[in-house]
Amino acid sequence: MKTILSTDKAPKAVGPYSQAVEANGFLFISGQIPINPATGSVVEGGISAQTEQVMINIKGILDEAGYGFKDVVKCTCLLDDMDNFKAMNDVYSQFFTSEQPARAAFGVVKLPLGVMIEIEAIAAKP
Repeated sequence: MKTILSTDKAPKAVGPYSQAVEANGFLFISGQIPINPATGSVVEGGISAQTEQVMINIKGILDEAGYGFKDVVKCTCLLDDMDNFKAMNDVYSQFFTSEQPARAAFGVVKLPLGVMIEIEAIAAKP
């Protein structure tokens, strides 16, 4: 059985997908981009500001579903420029202060709405 999750603490889905799906004790969070859910606009300020907004969006979904960053077991980070890896990592590490999840990071040609970063996450209940 699966449960579709939606919250106003993260941007609304801009296509035929859910913000997150919970199934068999796992929470699968769709790729989050740096849209401020209150304004519906992409945040400005470069990779650090965009990474912070993405992580805030992920936190909103985790909170809504009753999970926390300590429950995240895997993240996938997509960057439009791998030269931004260190700056992204500096912000990302502020949210995963212990029990860091497994992770992959990829450089991609282009992301939705011209953003610099997208992150998806998978969390599991202990």
